[in-house]
Amino acid sequence: MGAFPYSGLEVLLSAMVAHRAHQESSAWQELARVVAVAARADAAVARLRLPGPDPGQPQEQGPEAARWQELARTLTAIAARDAATASALTEWLRRHAPPGPPGPAASSEAAATTANTISGAAVLHGPTVQAGTVHGGVHFHPPPTTPAPRTPVPRQLPPVTARFLDREADRQALDAWRAGHSGHAPQVLVVSGLAGAGKTAFASHWLHGHASGFPDGQLYADLSGQTVDGGEGGPASPSTVLEAFLTALGAPSVPAGIAQRTALWRSMTSELRLAVLLDSAVTAAQVRPLLPASPTSLTVVTSRNNLTGLRVDGACLHRLEGLPTEFAVELLALGGGTRVALEPAAAHEVVRLCGRLPLTVGLASAQLAVRPHRSLAALAESLSQGQGAIGQLHVDGEAVMRTALDMSYALLPEESARLYRRMGLLPTDRYDLMTLAAVAAADGEGAPTADVVDTAVHALVEANLLEETGPDTYRFHDLVQPHARRLGEEGEDREQRERTLRRYVDWCLATAASAERILTPSHPLPGHDLPAGTVAPTALTGPEEALAWLDTHRNGLMGAVRLCARAGWHTSCWRLTDLMWPLVQRFHVSEIAIESHRLGLEAARRSGSRPGEGRMLTSGALSLRAAGRYEEAADWYRQALALALADGDTRQQAQAVNGLGHLSLLTGRLDEARDRFEEALRLRESIGYRRGAALSRLRLGETALASGDLTAAAARLHRAGDELAALGETYEATRALALLGHVLDRAGDRTEGVRRLREALARFRAGGTRAQFWEARCLEWLGMAAEADGDRERSAHHYTAARDLFRRLSPADADRLDDRLRQL
Repeated sequence: MGAFPYSGLEVLLSAMVAHRAHQESSAWQELARVVAVAARADAAVARLRLPGPDPGQPQEQGPEAARWQELARTLTAIAARDAATASALTEWLRRHAPPGPPGPAASSEAAATTANTISGAAVLHGPTVQAGTVHGGVHFHPPPTTPAPRTPVPRQLPPVTARFLDREADRQALDAWRAGHSGHAPQVLVVSGLAGAGKTAFASHWLHGHASGFPDGQLYADLSGQTVDGGEGGPASPSTVLEAFLTALGAPSVPAGIAQRTALWRSMTSELRLAVLLDSAVTAAQVRPLLPASPTSLTVVTSRNNLTGLRVDGACLHRLEGLPTEFAVELLALGGGTRVALEPAAAHEVVRLCGRLPLTVGLASAQLAVRPHRSLAALAESLSQGQGAIGQLHVDGEAVMRTALDMSYALLPEESARLYRRMGLLPTDRYDLMTLAAVAAADGEGAPTADVVDTAVHALVEANLLEETGPDTYRFHDLVQPHARRLGEEGEDREQRERTLRRYVDWCLATAASAERILTPSHPLPGHDLPAGTVAPTALTGPEEALAWLDTHRNGLMGAVRLCARAGWHTSCWRLTDLMWPLVQRFHVSEIAIESHRLGLEAARRSGSRPGEGRMLTSGALSLRAAGRYEEAADWYRQALALALADGDTRQQAQAVNGLGHLSLLTGRLDEARDRFEEALRLRESIGYRRGAALSRLRLGETALASGDLTAAAARLHRAGDELAALGETYEATRALALLGHVLDRAGDRTEGVRRLREALARFRAGGTRAQFWEARCLEWLGMAAEADGDRERSAHHYTAARDLFRRLSPADADRLDDRLRQL
């Protein structure tokens, strides 16, 4: 009996699928006859029918796919034991198989004829003798068969680098994901990140560590289209990659079409344990045909994009960030040697300027290796100039980071590319959707809809050019921002750049004014409201959101003040400085406060605004006082007082007098302080300035506390707190509450004092009254109460917490807390 000559069913399945869409063809009709022949040998075939095409599905999917596979397996099994079925199936494949399959193997049976005539329809299998009469026995001695060479198991992963630093947290995250996989579906992992983050090296290293779990092989393909000579041929097509993969797995032939190749790929991998690394993928559609079918296989995809489209295929996304600083410094030391240890601060600055990316840090390390006499400080200075690391770190003369970012930018939709350029112009490190809506409308064609802006932003996030840091809040990577700035300067004309920056400043003014009204409702300068409808502000629904917005955008607000000063937008410069007062008050940002008020004072004088000049002098003096610059603060207050007296501005006069009184209090001149606070109180009451009067009472309470008159201090503070609370000044009222709690504790009413301090502490820790400086102050006073009770453990706990907060806000106060801890 002749055996069906094919050892596997892949070619049969491929041929059947190739003709499935042509039910009127001769191939289809002849296949039906093959099925009929097989049915005569095995009645079980009668229940099968030729599956029809499913127009709603790709040919490798759909409800008919399983029936094709079942029919192919059944026909192969029957042909192995039935000569008629084997003959019919062999003939059908000879006529209709896709190009390239091997011819039928010789039958194990020999055929001999006893006549000299062979009809044209005869099919001969194996050794054949054409002769007349043959006497005696005929013996055939076929040559010994040589087994076909075995296809080697593919081991295509890129080799691991000699020095692979850290990534332990990333490895653990991937191990945990793989351990938690259900086992019912193929495993797909996307490792995304900025160019230069080391995605390929990390993925290869991790897969090499799990090589024993994939005994059937490891396949690799670069999907970027990078050619051998470094050129770009466009993204690699899935069809080309499939051809290479099928050949590596030993397919005797590879079908011509992508659909047939995909079907064969899934058939061949359905029971294999493979690891597949698809490197530098561009789109999810490029990856999808390359996913193996087996749930025991693993596909790792690296990409500069997030490839969120693969989520529908069950993919897990892991974003690779820069190296931890300590390991980035270690990488720098490979080329920098002992210089890194000798200049630790400069080394940390270099890795910061390199974004802690393995590529850029490695290039900086290589620069140090070839220039053994160059200092780390000189390298840091160089990288801080111009385009920074993206323009100055080269491989074979090419600025590789800039080239990589250029490639990502080139793939952006036009709306996203335009937004990217304009974002690069802005002097900020944080963006929210309303910021972006403002600059997107800078071309004068009207504000785009929220959907348009959100879509443009999504494309930037998907390309890993923009990072989401909170709800509707984004930032550039340190290396991306100079790239966006360069494109903005080159791609937007001068008028467009100015319109973009002007709208950004208007957005800062509008949103800062909204935050000021929420947080300090009595602070706005009378007669200086912003014009309505210029730019829509970011919506702030309450004190907590207002504080969060100020905290998030503090650097952008300061950048806008500097921009206004450079551009000569004087009114905007001092107005924005004034509107930033809640930021200065709550977060004690002394450097920002002093710089902005110096610029604001000059701008107010240039604009000719005497109210603006007076406000800059008094607010700026307070910032100088908070920084411990008492003499300079006193000078500013005296200038403000002279200006107010000349203009007859009672409110500004009282502000200056009150400020001078505070300086007297801080320097221990208590009688002078009391006199000045009482003068300021009279002035404020004379014009009905209730908030100012309450604040003067609060200062009088502090003065009484400093002089030891605890009864007078409690009375002053109690009244000030009630008045401020009635005015809606919750922050100032909470300050009065904390001071009153401390006074009561000092006066011997420890229970009530501690209760009020704890209430104030809770308010300063959260919500619209959040303020870390006063949180630390409350903790210190609670520590003093615990120490007075003899509770050293609780006292140390409070002092330590207060000291840790003061270290970021007031080093002098932190030193004082260290002394208290040593004395416990």
